[in-house]
Amino acid sequence: MVRPRALPLAGLLLLGLCGARALPAAEAWTGSAEQARPLITLEQLLWVSGREIGEVDTYRVPLSRRHRRGSLLAFAEARKSSPSDSGAKFIALRRSTDGGARTWSPSSVIVDDGTQVDGLNLGAVACTGVNGSVFLSYALCIHQPQPAISSTMLIRSRDYGLSWSPPRNLSQEIGLDRFAPGPGLVIQKRYEPHSGRLIVCGHRTLNLDGIYCLLSDDHGETWRLGGALCGIPYGHPKLSHDFNPDECQPYELPDGSLVINARNQNFYHCPCRIVARSWDAGETLPPEAVTFDPTLVDPAVAAGAVVTGGLVFFSNPANDTHRLNLTLRWSWAKDTSLWQRPLQVWAGPSGYSSLDVMEPGDTSREPPTLYLIYEKGRNQSIESISLVKISLSGSL
Repeated sequence: MVRPRALPLAGLLLLGLCGARALPAAEAWTGSAEQARPLITLEQLLWVSGREIGEVDTYRVPLSRRHRRGSLLAFAEARKSSPSDSGAKFIALRRSTDGGARTWSPSSVIVDDGTQVDGLNLGAVACTGVNGSVFLSYALCIHQPQPAISSTMLIRSRDYGLSWSPPRNLSQEIGLDRFAPGPGLVIQKRYEPHSGRLIVCGHRTLNLDGIYCLLSDDHGETWRLGGALCGIPYGHPKLSHDFNPDECQPYELPDGSLVINARNQNFYHCPCRIVARSWDAGETLPPEAVTFDPTLVDPAVAAGAVVTGGLVFFSNPANDTHRLNLTLRWSWAKDTSLWQRPLQVWAGPSGYSSLDVMEPGDTSREPPTLYLIYEKGRNQSIESISLVKISLSGSL
């Protein structure tokens, strides 16, 4: 197993409560969209770009994952010499054992691509609850023109993120020469069909783009290719308003269906999100099940989505042209056309985001807690990575 190595001067942590006052104590949680009153109770600055901490030029593509044993893991791409999507990078990790309430480990390195011309790109993360397992996927050399070889890689921790396995190349196993997972969360299905299945969703290159699903029915020991929803025209450069689904986040509805909320790279139909759906746990993604959500205005960016307590939560910079106005929306899972009045998380520059949830025990009547990690800045969205803790009851 590979032990993460600590980075010097990487322990910066800023804590603070929002200026809003606590609302009166909420009634017993039933999970209705009207009852949810999201309130930011804590915001923590985890990484700062611009060589402010160590020698990293830019931190991007944040992910966070709450483990059932209480650990909260935060990940980011650490771009060594420039903000570019290509170039050498490592994957940075910070770990909290108190749910992000007080303490975080120093930033550490769990994967380092050395001096690659086109290095790694962070993908998707899952916590399965099996032997403390955490899976993290990423892509290598995804931006190189063909016939250069790209790889989809997977690392695994069996001790809640304390140590990590050597990288495993999934490319031959899944049968794709190019696949970029996420970025976001791997989901594990709760309901039939295929309860317990792990599902990773991602995309290929811009020419060969589209949504693709990777499936595992043995707790991540083996993986295979599932359904795909290809861009049009497939295999050719895309023009403005061509159909070009890209970075995506899956989630499961209480009826067992799979929803994939995707970046609309070329603004086909509208500057909003593409929503694909599968009723066979990602085996197929039928074109007739594709819709667009004009309420979810989007400037073409990776966004967060998660389901808890019968509600769907969605985060993105809610602007049709620029990456700013990071916003949280929520809706009843049975009818996601009825989005409630949004919560503005940050009015300024903001980019990629990811959502996770801490759910109370089965007998608890308390509401879940959301974790929102996102790119945040005052002049540019890539200036820092910030983590927000959100109470759904409207109380501190």
